[in-house]
Amino acid sequence: MGGKVLIAGASGIVGGAAVRHFCSLPGWEVVALSRRAPDYEHSARHLSLDLMDAEACEKAAAERFGDVTHLVYAALYEKEDVIAGWRDPEQMAVNDRMLRNLLGPLEREAKGLRHVSLMQGAKAYGVHVHHLESPAKERWPRDPHDNFYWLQEDYLKERQQAGHGWTWTIWRPHLVTGFSPGSPINMLFAMGAYAAICREEGRQMEFSGGPPFIQQMSDSRLIARGFEWAADNPAAANQHFNIANGDIVIWQHLYPAIARHFGVDLAPPRPFPLAATMPAKEDVWRRIVEKHGLKPLGLAETVGASWLFADFVLGFGKKPSATVLSTIKLQQAGFHDCMDSEDAMIEWFRDLQARRILPV
Repeated sequence: MGGKVLIAGASGIVGGAAVRHFCSLPGWEVVALSRRAPDYEHSARHLSLDLMDAEACEKAAAERFGDVTHLVYAALYEKEDVIAGWRDPEQMAVNDRMLRNLLGPLEREAKGLRHVSLMQGAKAYGVHVHHLESPAKERWPRDPHDNFYWLQEDYLKERQQAGHGWTWTIWRPHLVTGFSPGSPINMLFAMGAYAAICREEGRQMEFSGGPPFIQQMSDSRLIARGFEWAADNPAAANQHFNIANGDIVIWQHLYPAIARHFGVDLAPPRPFPLAATMPAKEDVWRRIVEKHGLKPLGLAETVGASWLFADFVLGFGKKPSATVLSTIKLQQAGFHDCMDSEDAMIEWFRDLQARRILPV
């Protein structure tokens, strides 16, 4: 159907995928909103805007958002200590305020607003707080823990119930993968950098986490296609949907594919914290950058705080449990897209190598 889509968080993993996807579709005008310009090719109009600045959001809405028909809200504030930040009241308050600063003036000015897509995730089911009974389903009662998801969701429903005609869809992916250098929650950059460092040092790659357990991935390109599907679809109106690639992953089983791709051998598993050991490899990474002619990004700029996130995902230092989100509701609603997680991961590695962020 088409329209004018405003994508908040355009420099992030999901927002960037959404920008690139909607730019590829006929009939869509795309506005990419983020504080810094996205580090990827796109044909959208970029708007630099700090969502913590309520006055700037009011001004932008009055001057530029009057003809917006769709909002994809993928903006996210994370603390440097990403795991601890998930339960931090200040982190919750900031994310709540960011949505309020944008959505309030937007839906007041954009009289033709038709749909809002809002990101949540597996933390909606308390995966970061307690054992998760899998598969998690959208029909379950709200998990009783503090979460900025609830603050944003309640505000979204409050604005809609004020008499406006737009609808919303709330998305819950698990372990999102995609392009976003320096993101604190990006396994691709952590795994790619770790493999490259092992190769440069002439040592084998070791699985550093805990015992095997089942997880899922949600490729950002798949999520972007979900945004398109939901944009004007009555089946998606005012619904929560889990979204995942469609298969399951066990990281111990993915390591051989990672090792093959980067040309390193595997050693037996040995638990150790990536967050405590890999930041010290800055000199090794600098050598890799110079040898392979990569973009002049330091290890911190490339991986960011994702070492912490990788330790959490790989189950280091904890007794992990299966984390699976049921995607039956989304399939029954009519969205049947899927991806092979291992193949998608390798595709992203090739993309990052082509961009000269990871070495060939």
